[in-house]
Amino acid sequence: MLTVWRFTDGKRGHENQSLGLVEALCRLADCRVETLTVAKAWPHFLSWLLGRFPAEKSLPRPDLILGAGHATHWAMLAARRAHGGKIAVLMKPSLPLSWFDWVIAPAHDGLTESASVLTTQGAINRIRPSSTQDARRGLMLIGGPSAEYGWSETALLKQIHLIALHRPEVAWQLTTSRRTPAGFLANLAKLGLPNVKAVGHDEVSSGWLPEQFALAAQAWVTPDSASMVYEALTSGAAVGVFDLPYARPGRVARGLEKLAQENRLTAFSDWERSGKLQANIQALNEAERCARQLLQCLRNAPSPPRGESGGGLKAVRP
Repeated sequence: MLTVWRFTDGKRGHENQSLGLVEALCRLADCRVETLTVAKAWPHFLSWLLGRFPAEKSLPRPDLILGAGHATHWAMLAARRAHGGKIAVLMKPSLPLSWFDWVIAPAHDGLTESASVLTTQGAINRIRPSSTQDARRGLMLIGGPSAEYGWSETALLKQIHLIALHRPEVAWQLTTSRRTPAGFLANLAKLGLPNVKAVGHDEVSSGWLPEQFALAAQAWVTPDSASMVYEALTSGAAVGVFDLPYARPGRVARGLEKLAQENRLTAFSDWERSGKLQANIQALNEAERCARQLLQCLRNAPSPPRGESGGGLKAVRP
Protein backbone atom coordinates (compact mmCIF):
# COMPACT_ATOMS: atom_id res chain seq x y z
CA MET A 1 0.00 0.00 0.00
CA LEU A 2 1.19 3.50 -0.86
CA THR A 3 1.06 5.90 2.08
CA VAL A 4 0.53 9.52 1.06
CA TRP A 5 0.77 12.54 3.33
CA ARG A 6 -1.16 15.39 1.67
CA PHE A 7 -0.38 18.84 3.03
CA THR A 8 -2.96 21.58 2.60
CA ASP A 9 -3.13 25.28 3.44
CA GLY A 10 -6.92 25.27 3.11
CA LYS A 11 -7.04 27.47 0.01
CA ARG A 12 -9.60 26.17 -2.47
CA GLY A 13 -7.34 26.38 -5.55
CA HIS A 14 -4.47 24.56 -3.83
CA GLU A 15 -6.89 22.04 -2.35
CA ASN A 16 -8.29 21.35 -5.80
CA GLN A 17 -4.83 20.56 -7.19
CA SER A 18 -3.61 18.28 -4.41
CA LEU A 19 -6.93 16.43 -4.19
CA GLY A 20 -6.96 15.96 -7.96
CA LEU A 21 -3.56 14.27 -7.86
CA VAL A 22 -4.35 12.19 -4.75
CA GLU A 23 -7.65 10.97 -6.19
CA ALA A 24 -5.88 9.96 -9.42
CA LEU A 25 -3.24 8.08 -7.41
CA CYS A 26 -5.95 6.25 -5.49
CA ARG A 27 -7.65 5.18 -8.74
CA LEU A 28 -4.38 3.66 -9.95
CA ALA A 29 -2.98 2.14 -6.73
CA ASP A 30 -3.95 1.00 -3.27
CA CYS A 31 -3.39 4.13 -1.17
CA ARG A 32 -3.72 5.32 2.37
CA VAL A 33 -4.01 9.11 2.45
CA GLU A 34 -3.40 11.28 5.50
CA THR A 35 -4.29 14.98 5.26
CA LEU A 36 -2.28 17.47 7.32
CA THR A 37 -3.33 21.13 7.52
CA VAL A 38 -0.69 23.88 7.58
CA ALA A 39 -1.66 27.27 8.97
CA LYS A 40 1.73 29.03 8.89
CA ALA A 41 5.06 28.24 7.27
CA TRP A 42 7.61 29.53 9.81
CA PRO A 43 6.99 26.97 12.61
CA HIS A 44 7.81 24.23 10.13
CA PHE A 45 11.04 25.94 9.13
CA LEU A 46 12.08 25.53 12.77
CA SER A 47 10.94 21.89 12.67
CA TRP A 48 13.10 21.30 9.62
CA LEU A 49 16.12 22.91 11.31
CA LEU A 50 15.64 20.63 14.32
CA GLY A 51 15.04 17.55 12.20
CA ARG A 52 11.61 17.03 13.69
CA PHE A 53 8.08 16.92 12.47
CA PRO A 54 5.31 16.68 15.04
CA ALA A 55 2.86 14.07 13.80
CA GLU A 56 0.50 11.71 15.49
CA LYS A 57 2.23 8.46 16.45
CA SER A 58 -0.56 6.52 14.76
CA LEU A 59 0.38 7.93 11.33
CA PRO A 60 2.27 5.47 9.14
CA ARG A 61 5.55 6.70 7.63
CA PRO A 62 4.94 8.31 4.24
CA ASP A 63 6.02 6.95 0.89
CA LEU A 64 4.93 10.15 -0.83
CA ILE A 65 4.52 13.66 0.57
CA LEU A 66 2.68 16.18 -1.59
CA GLY A 67 1.10 19.60 -1.36
CA ALA A 68 0.36 22.88 -3.09
CA GLY A 69 0.92 26.40 -1.81
CA HIS A 70 4.00 28.14 -0.42
CA ALA A 71 2.84 27.64 3.17
CA THR A 72 3.21 23.87 2.78
CA HIS A 73 6.82 23.83 1.56
CA TRP A 74 8.71 23.85 4.86
CA ALA A 75 6.18 21.47 6.41
CA MET A 76 6.79 18.93 3.65
CA LEU A 77 10.56 19.30 3.93
CA ALA A 78 10.41 18.87 7.71
CA ALA A 79 8.20 15.80 7.35
CA ARG A 80 10.59 14.17 4.90
CA ARG A 81 13.60 14.91 7.11
CA ALA A 82 11.95 13.39 10.17
CA HIS A 83 9.98 10.52 8.63
CA GLY A 84 11.44 9.80 5.18
CA GLY A 85 9.54 9.50 1.91
CA LYS A 86 9.64 11.51 -1.31
CA ILE A 87 8.19 14.97 -1.98
CA ALA A 88 6.11 16.04 -4.96
CA VAL A 89 5.39 19.76 -4.82
CA LEU A 90 2.64 21.22 -6.99
CA MET A 91 3.26 24.56 -8.71
CA LYS A 92 6.60 26.34 -8.90
CA PRO A 93 7.97 26.43 -5.34
CA SER A 94 9.39 29.46 -3.54
CA LEU A 95 12.44 27.37 -2.52
CA PRO A 96 15.09 25.83 -4.82
CA LEU A 97 13.72 23.13 -7.11
CA SER A 98 16.52 20.75 -6.12
CA TRP A 99 15.21 20.63 -2.55
CA PHE A 100 12.20 18.62 -3.75
CA ASP A 101 12.17 15.19 -5.34
CA TRP A 102 9.63 16.20 -7.99
CA VAL A 103 8.08 19.48 -9.06
CA ILE A 104 4.77 19.35 -10.95
CA ALA A 105 3.89 22.73 -12.43
CA PRO A 106 1.84 24.24 -15.27
CA ALA A 107 3.87 24.96 -18.38
CA HIS A 108 3.07 28.68 -18.00
CA ASP A 109 5.23 28.72 -14.83
CA GLY A 110 8.20 28.67 -17.21
CA LEU A 111 10.08 25.61 -15.86
CA THR A 112 12.05 23.30 -18.12
CA GLU A 113 10.90 19.69 -18.06
CA SER A 114 13.41 17.17 -16.70
CA ALA A 115 13.57 13.94 -14.72
CA SER A 116 12.45 15.84 -11.62
CA VAL A 117 10.25 18.52 -13.24
CA LEU A 118 6.96 17.56 -14.84
CA THR A 119 5.09 20.29 -16.70
CA THR A 120 1.34 20.15 -17.24
CA GLN A 121 -1.24 21.83 -19.45
CA GLY A 122 -2.82 24.03 -16.83
CA ALA A 123 -3.02 23.25 -13.14
CA ILE A 124 -3.99 19.74 -12.06
CA ASN A 125 -7.65 19.55 -11.00
CA ARG A 126 -10.29 17.12 -9.76
CA ILE A 127 -12.34 17.00 -12.96
CA ARG A 128 -12.36 13.76 -14.94
CA PRO A 129 -13.15 13.23 -18.63
CA SER A 130 -16.83 12.29 -18.84
CA SER A 131 -18.71 9.85 -21.01
CA THR A 132 -22.14 10.88 -19.69
CA GLN A 133 -22.43 14.38 -21.12
CA ASP A 134 -25.80 15.50 -22.42
CA ALA A 135 -26.15 17.91 -25.36
CA ARG A 136 -29.10 19.46 -23.51
CA ARG A 137 -26.97 20.40 -20.49
CA GLY A 138 -24.60 23.37 -20.30
CA LEU A 139 -22.46 25.14 -17.72
CA MET A 140 -21.44 28.78 -17.29
CA LEU A 141 -18.62 29.73 -14.91
CA ILE A 142 -18.32 33.39 -13.97
CA GLY A 143 -15.21 34.90 -12.39
CA GLY A 144 -14.44 38.56 -11.89
CA PRO A 145 -11.87 41.32 -12.30
CA SER A 146 -8.27 40.09 -12.24
CA ALA A 147 -4.73 41.32 -12.87
CA GLU A 148 -5.10 40.57 -16.59
CA TYR A 149 -8.80 41.15 -17.22
CA GLY A 150 -11.17 43.95 -16.37
CA TRP A 151 -14.92 43.66 -15.86
CA SER A 152 -17.88 44.73 -17.96
CA GLU A 153 -21.08 43.37 -16.45
CA THR A 154 -23.21 44.87 -19.21
CA ALA A 155 -21.20 43.13 -21.94
CA LEU A 156 -21.11 39.83 -20.05
CA LEU A 157 -24.85 39.80 -19.40
CA LYS A 158 -25.44 40.49 -23.08
CA GLN A 159 -23.27 37.49 -24.02
CA ILE A 160 -25.08 35.20 -21.59
CA HIS A 161 -28.41 36.44 -22.96
CA LEU A 162 -27.40 35.72 -26.57
CA ILE A 163 -26.11 32.22 -25.77
CA ALA A 164 -29.24 31.31 -23.80
CA LEU A 165 -31.53 32.58 -26.58
CA HIS A 166 -29.50 30.84 -29.30
CA ARG A 167 -29.63 27.50 -27.43
CA PRO A 168 -33.08 27.48 -25.79
CA GLU A 169 -33.07 23.67 -25.63
CA VAL A 170 -30.06 23.68 -23.29
CA ALA A 171 -30.55 23.81 -19.52
CA TRP A 172 -27.72 26.06 -18.36
CA GLN A 173 -26.29 25.89 -14.83
CA LEU A 174 -24.42 29.07 -13.89
CA THR A 175 -22.24 29.74 -10.88
CA THR A 176 -19.99 32.55 -9.70
CA SER A 177 -16.65 32.82 -7.90
CA ARG A 178 -15.35 34.79 -4.93
CA ARG A 179 -14.23 37.54 -7.31
CA THR A 180 -17.61 38.03 -8.97
CA PRO A 181 -18.84 41.57 -8.14
CA ALA A 182 -21.80 41.88 -5.79
CA GLY A 183 -25.08 42.36 -7.58
CA PHE A 184 -24.21 40.25 -10.62
CA LEU A 185 -26.71 37.48 -9.88
CA ALA A 186 -29.46 40.01 -9.14
CA ASN A 187 -28.87 41.72 -12.48
CA LEU A 188 -28.77 38.36 -14.26
CA ALA A 189 -32.14 37.45 -12.73
CA LYS A 190 -33.64 40.61 -14.25
CA LEU A 191 -33.03 39.14 -17.72
CA GLY A 192 -35.64 36.47 -16.98
CA LEU A 193 -33.86 33.68 -18.85
CA PRO A 194 -35.97 30.53 -18.28
CA ASN A 195 -33.19 28.10 -19.25
CA VAL A 196 -30.48 29.60 -17.01
CA LYS A 197 -30.37 28.48 -13.37
CA ALA A 198 -27.90 30.55 -11.35
CA VAL A 199 -26.38 29.76 -7.98
CA GLY A 200 -23.70 31.58 -6.00
CA HIS A 201 -20.33 29.95 -5.36
CA ASP A 202 -21.01 29.96 -1.61
CA GLU A 203 -24.19 27.92 -2.09
CA VAL A 204 -22.65 24.87 -3.74
CA SER A 205 -20.77 21.94 -2.23
CA SER A 206 -17.25 20.87 -3.21
CA GLY A 207 -18.74 18.08 -5.34
CA TRP A 208 -21.17 20.29 -7.26
CA LEU A 209 -18.80 21.36 -10.02
CA PRO A 210 -17.47 17.85 -10.84
CA GLU A 211 -21.09 16.67 -11.01
CA GLN A 212 -22.01 19.45 -13.44
CA PHE A 213 -18.96 18.84 -15.61
CA ALA A 214 -19.90 15.17 -15.83
CA LEU A 215 -23.24 16.18 -17.39
CA ALA A 216 -22.57 19.35 -19.42
CA ALA A 217 -21.67 18.93 -23.08
CA GLN A 218 -20.78 22.62 -23.39
CA ALA A 219 -19.20 25.05 -20.99
CA TRP A 220 -18.70 28.81 -21.11
CA VAL A 221 -16.03 30.35 -18.89
CA THR A 222 -14.85 33.90 -18.22
CA PRO A 223 -11.19 34.26 -19.24
CA ASP A 224 -9.86 35.55 -15.90
CA SER A 225 -9.39 32.06 -14.45
CA ALA A 226 -7.06 29.67 -16.26
CA SER A 227 -7.99 26.95 -13.76
CA MET A 228 -11.68 27.08 -14.74
CA VAL A 229 -10.78 26.90 -18.43
CA TYR A 230 -8.58 23.84 -17.92
CA GLU A 231 -11.22 22.17 -15.76
CA ALA A 232 -13.67 22.59 -18.62
CA LEU A 233 -11.16 21.21 -21.13
CA THR A 234 -10.51 18.24 -18.85
CA SER A 235 -14.21 17.35 -18.68
CA GLY A 236 -14.40 16.85 -22.43
CA ALA A 237 -17.03 19.55 -22.91
CA ALA A 238 -16.91 21.94 -25.85
CA VAL A 239 -15.48 25.11 -24.33
CA GLY A 240 -16.34 28.72 -25.04
CA VAL A 241 -14.66 31.74 -23.46
CA PHE A 242 -16.60 34.94 -22.79
CA ASP A 243 -15.13 38.24 -23.94
CA LEU A 244 -13.94 40.57 -21.17
CA PRO A 245 -11.81 43.70 -21.58
CA TYR A 246 -8.06 43.34 -21.05
CA ALA A 247 -6.47 45.01 -18.05
CA ARG A 248 -2.87 43.92 -18.44
CA PRO A 249 -2.52 40.88 -20.73
CA GLY A 250 -0.03 38.31 -19.46
CA ARG A 251 0.51 34.56 -19.30
CA VAL A 252 -3.18 33.71 -18.83
CA ALA A 253 -4.20 35.69 -21.91
CA ARG A 254 -1.31 34.22 -23.92
CA GLY A 255 -2.33 30.73 -22.83
CA LEU A 256 -5.92 31.25 -23.96
CA GLU A 257 -4.78 32.63 -27.30
CA LYS A 258 -2.63 29.53 -27.81
CA LEU A 259 -5.54 27.23 -26.97
CA ALA A 260 -7.75 29.10 -29.44
CA GLN A 261 -5.08 28.78 -32.15
CA GLU A 262 -4.93 25.05 -31.43
CA ASN A 263 -8.73 24.85 -31.82
CA ARG A 264 -9.14 23.68 -28.21
CA LEU A 265 -11.68 26.40 -27.35
CA THR A 266 -13.83 29.09 -28.95
CA ALA A 267 -13.78 32.81 -28.18
CA PHE A 268 -17.21 34.43 -27.90
CA SER A 269 -16.53 36.71 -30.86
CA ASP A 270 -15.84 33.65 -33.04
CA TRP A 271 -18.94 31.85 -31.73
CA GLU A 272 -21.04 34.94 -32.46
CA ARG A 273 -20.01 34.73 -36.12
CA SER A 274 -20.45 30.97 -36.53
CA GLY A 275 -22.91 29.94 -33.81
CA LYS A 276 -20.76 26.88 -33.10
CA LEU A 277 -18.33 25.76 -30.41
CA GLN A 278 -15.14 23.96 -31.37
CA ALA A 279 -15.47 20.28 -30.41
CA ASN A 280 -13.19 19.10 -27.59
CA ILE A 281 -11.70 16.19 -29.52
CA GLN A 282 -9.13 15.13 -26.92
CA ALA A 283 -9.96 15.94 -23.32
CA LEU A 284 -7.08 16.61 -20.95
CA ASN A 285 -6.35 14.21 -18.08
CA GLU A 286 -3.27 15.71 -16.47
CA ALA A 287 -3.98 14.39 -12.97
CA GLU A 288 -3.94 10.77 -14.12
CA ARG A 289 -0.93 11.30 -16.40
CA CYS A 290 1.08 12.79 -13.53
CA ALA A 291 -0.10 10.10 -11.11
CA ARG A 292 1.11 7.38 -13.46
CA GLN A 293 4.52 9.02 -13.79
CA LEU A 294 4.84 9.49 -10.03
CA LEU A 295 3.99 5.85 -9.36
CA GLN A 296 6.59 4.75 -11.90
CA CYS A 297 9.20 7.01 -10.29
CA LEU A 298 8.37 5.69 -6.83
CA ARG A 299 8.79 2.12 -8.03
CA ASN A 300 12.18 2.91 -9.52
CA ALA A 301 13.63 5.18 -6.82
CA PRO A 302 14.96 3.78 -3.52
CA SER A 303 13.82 5.62 -0.40
CA PRO A 304 16.51 7.38 1.69
CA PRO A 305 17.15 6.10 5.22
CA ARG A 306 15.04 7.58 8.00
CA GLY A 307 16.25 11.01 9.02
CA GLU A 308 17.93 11.73 5.68
CA SER A 309 16.53 14.29 3.33
CA GLY A 310 16.44 13.86 -0.40
CA GLY A 311 17.45 16.06 -3.31
CA GLY A 312 19.53 19.16 -2.72
CA LEU A 313 18.78 19.28 1.00
CA LYS A 314 21.40 16.61 1.72
CA ALA A 315 24.10 19.25 1.28
CA VAL A 316 22.55 21.63 3.82
CA ARG A 317 21.34 19.18 6.46
CA PRO A 318 22.36 20.49 9.92
